[in-house]
Amino acid sequence: MGFSPCLISARRTNPMTLNWLTLLMLTLTTTALAVPQKGVRVIPDEPNRRVDITIDGQPFTSYIWPTSLKKPVLYPLIDSEGVTVTRGYPLAPRPDERVDHPHHAGLWFNYGNVNGFDFWNNSDAIPPENRAKMGTILHSKIISTKSGPNRGELVVESTWIPGSPTGENKPILTQTTRYTFEKRKGTRIIDIEVTLRALDRAIFKDDKEGLIGMRVARWLESPTEKGGTFLDSNGNPTQVAAAPATSTPATGQYLTSEGIKGDAVWSTRARWCALTGTDGPHTATIALLDHPKNPNYPTYWHARGYGLFAANPLGQTIFAPHATPFNFTLEKDQSVTFRYRVALYSRATTADELNNEAKSFNNVSHEPPSP
Repeated sequence: MGFSPCLISARRTNPMTLNWLTLLMLTLTTTALAVPQKGVRVIPDEPNRRVDITIDGQPFTSYIWPTSLKKPVLYPLIDSEGVTVTRGYPLAPRPDERVDHPHHAGLWFNYGNVNGFDFWNNSDAIPPENRAKMGTILHSKIISTKSGPNRGELVVESTWIPGSPTGENKPILTQTTRYTFEKRKGTRIIDIEVTLRALDRAIFKDDKEGLIGMRVARWLESPTEKGGTFLDSNGNPTQVAAAPATSTPATGQYLTSEGIKGDAVWSTRARWCALTGTDGPHTATIALLDHPKNPNYPTYWHARGYGLFAANPLGQTIFAPHATPFNFTLEKDQSVTFRYRVALYSRATTADELNNEAKSFNNVSHEPPSP
């Protein structure tokens, strides 16, 4: 509804009429703001270092690059029924969560050894004497955003910088990432295309810590996980404490396309891996799908009972000790594109359903995002 400027001007001599019009306009504006925005909306908020993604007015996820993290991430991930499936710590800790691995925040893409620098394990918890060995992925810019009835898109650029979070050292890689967000009935989809371009020779040394990963909520952890000491690729220990006795029950169960289940999934290869669990009456499944165009397909699964859910095609000997080291290499100005799909279902899924999802993903036309 609109108002004619002439009409308002003609009635300026009548304060009661003007007050009524003002009140009506304010009411209409308030009502419009209260109506949920339909479709998939991608909303930049650069002053607050974030881009928010909503579906039919409800939060889905945000692309964020806070100064407290050493890489951009998607955080949190929320399914179609409003249930958060990612861990809160370290950004918004919850009382019943484990507080290990402070670099496990939301959903991320990075690697544990590029030209000898560790981009995976970096966080504010790293002692000052060890920070020169770490790498940081710095958000550079938002290239584009699109919103739509069923799909939205975000394209961003970032830079891999070794040894210093303030960028004194020479960058190794530029990263252009296209996120496609899709809504379906009871399902939310994120397609991720990451194109890395080498600014100089870049060697991804065969390493356990990679490549795309997320840290899931307490209730999606494995009920058999009791904690313990876990070593990173450099042999540095991280203690994973047993979950508090009063915490939310862990119900998570992994399943791969090859029929492997539970804790046995770690170090195996498969086209997809799904994690299903229950939070009270609510059941949810997170599926992570590999793509045949990715290097070293099908990927190895770096999936732990304590809540790390990751796919790593570039680490090989840690998962298959008798295999030849992979040591994926990009020469200067060469590029590579990785493609993944993350599907959030507000229910349990079947292997047949996920096989069909993989077929659908494989048939999507994928072009590398333009820088």
